[in-house]
Amino acid sequence: MIATKTLSTTRRGFLNVLGAGIVIAVAPETARAQVAPAGGRGRGGGGRGGAGGAKTVAARLHIGQDGIITVMTGKVECGQGARAELTQAAAEELRVGADRVRLVMADTGLAPDDGGTSGSQSTPSTVPAIRRGCSAARGLLVALAARRWEVDAKTLEVRDGKVSDGAAGARSLSYADLAADKDAEKLLAGAIPADVVMTPVESWKVMGTSVARPNGRDIVMGAHHYPSDVSRPGMLYGRVLRAPAYNAKLASVDLGPAKGMTGVVAVQDKDFVGVAATTAFLAERALEAIAKTAKWEDPPAQPSSEALYDYLRERVRGGAPKNPFADEVAKAAKSLRQSYHVAYVQHCPMEPRAAVAEWIDDKLTVWTGTQQPFGVRGALAQALGVAGDRVRVIVPDVGGGFGGKPTGECAVEAARLARGAGKPVSLRWTREEEFTWAYFRPAGVIEAEASLDDRGGLATWNFTNINSGGNEVQSPYRVAKNQARFVGSEPPLRHGSYRALAVTANTFGRESFMDELAVLAGRDPLEFRLAHLEGGRLRTVLEEAARRFDWASRVKDKRADVGVGLACGTDKGSYVAACAEVVADRKAGTFTVTRVCQAYECGKIINPANLMRQVTGAIVMGLGPALREEMRFAGGKILNGNFADYEVPRFADLPELEVHLLDRADLASAGAGETPIIAIAPAVANALFAATGVRVRQMPIRLGKAKAN
Repeated sequence: MIATKTLSTTRRGFLNVLGAGIVIAVAPETARAQVAPAGGRGRGGGGRGGAGGAKTVAARLHIGQDGIITVMTGKVECGQGARAELTQAAAEELRVGADRVRLVMADTGLAPDDGGTSGSQSTPSTVPAIRRGCSAARGLLVALAARRWEVDAKTLEVRDGKVSDGAAGARSLSYADLAADKDAEKLLAGAIPADVVMTPVESWKVMGTSVARPNGRDIVMGAHHYPSDVSRPGMLYGRVLRAPAYNAKLASVDLGPAKGMTGVVAVQDKDFVGVAATTAFLAERALEAIAKTAKWEDPPAQPSSEALYDYLRERVRGGAPKNPFADEVAKAAKSLRQSYHVAYVQHCPMEPRAAVAEWIDDKLTVWTGTQQPFGVRGALAQALGVAGDRVRVIVPDVGGGFGGKPTGECAVEAARLARGAGKPVSLRWTREEEFTWAYFRPAGVIEAEASLDDRGGLATWNFTNINSGGNEVQSPYRVAKNQARFVGSEPPLRHGSYRALAVTANTFGRESFMDELAVLAGRDPLEFRLAHLEGGRLRTVLEEAARRFDWASRVKDKRADVGVGLACGTDKGSYVAACAEVVADRKAGTFTVTRVCQAYECGKIINPANLMRQVTGAIVMGLGPALREEMRFAGGKILNGNFADYEVPRFADLPELEVHLLDRADLASAGAGETPIIAIAPAVANALFAATGVRVRQMPIRLGKAKAN
């Protein structure tokens, strides 16, 4: 049934963090360095490190004498709502309110390695892992109470953190009481059973409700300390010397001007040059003094954004692939071939990369903003030549990531400066550094060719993604002869993971192409899609979005310069469809998105209010690359490396939003951090064609002086 809703740590140190109670020191296995750091000439994306997860109950939770339950997870809260959702998971299985659970997240000295915070995996992977650990703890505590009372554990019940004797009705023991039992520590040190039973959906009390973010008040009131807010005694402020252009090599530099300044330490480690000073202003002055002495080898010729797509085509690895159905296309009743382009874009987190590094003896602690704390721990150990168990990474709730913060460049830089200075160092990248030296969402070229049979149905389909990735490159539409693939190129800029990564490009190309094929077949875009979709979850969200948008009536409403379009897609186990309305100003060569209606389904909903925020935020974020966001570059330099020149969506860009969440209690919960972003851009492009007759085949979508086609 579908319901629709509008470092290893000492025992003393551990106690200082968690409080007295059942304590088993957590010693997560040493994480491996990142397998494939984002950037270079590959597809990018950070590695996940060890990702061993909690093997024992005690590695997952701690019960304090005050009754507060502390749950440990290696996951990061970067604004997606994981803190609330994971708190709900623990509270549900422990039979307590969410206010009784405290979450320790992303501390490699305390938490197990649950894998990086990416790929929408917190919901399908970490929620069940926390539930298993907490359910196992509840079962062990019930067994402990049964042993004390010499009764059958099946006769006992748990409510609000207390185990009671249902038969006698007079006896009860709180979790805190049971935590004091001499056998408790030994019991909870045992492995989490593989067959532990979790609470069924129909019995949920905390999961499935709109629990607020536990530290939401601190966020709103400015009390929360982000990585860029961390301060340590005697801390210095760092700056790093950057190349004047990509691939420029440092030939020589004189640190003397900086070393002559009071309160400044200058550090050089091969090509790495930086300063640390008592104030951020002084650090900037010292860096400027060094920069004047730096000499750089001229880099090789660099491409520009003006010729980006030809550049990618010309450098396809192994040569451009051919259509295996070329003979059928030549004989087909009708056929179509088109190319679609997707630009480089930045992640634009509110908080640029930041790190504070502190060495005490030969142990390193780094507070930083990353989506991969264990991966960054490995990267720090490797870069600095220390053992992994001598490095601790702590990640306070981060000011945005969107797939842009798996790597640890800033953390490594801060640690190098701190080691050279002999004091803690805070390093905060500027916005310009974030725009220039952080990696980008990959640019891509989509080559699509298809043919229709005599009845206007799809006969062949050939779809190739160049450079941006193979995620969901396969079409969900039914076609007898179908080939879809990803081929690599030699990208001019460093690229890596992004919200939904390649699915944005593949959905934009596929859904734009499907609209063009519908026109070729003389059929309504919705009708054409449904004719090629089997019954299932994608068809359901598409039909729901169209019904809520009133597609049948709106598509017949032929107002001048007003058009509607739709698109749908799937990624990481969830499904989305969007309908959009645009109003064009042909004289000015501009258009406005006036309305968006989106249906989204990710299985059973764990937190409806948080999910609504995720979907709404994804739509708004998706409007950026659809309307304006595009990195411009030439001569090895970024030309629009600030928010004045690189315009993310403004309030004036926001359309009327209507979001419909489909709650599937019969399906497992999937992550929702990415999929809701993928359908908005093609829906807008298709609506613009309906309004103007102009087909725009690139993101960002610009009307300009394009001619109707």
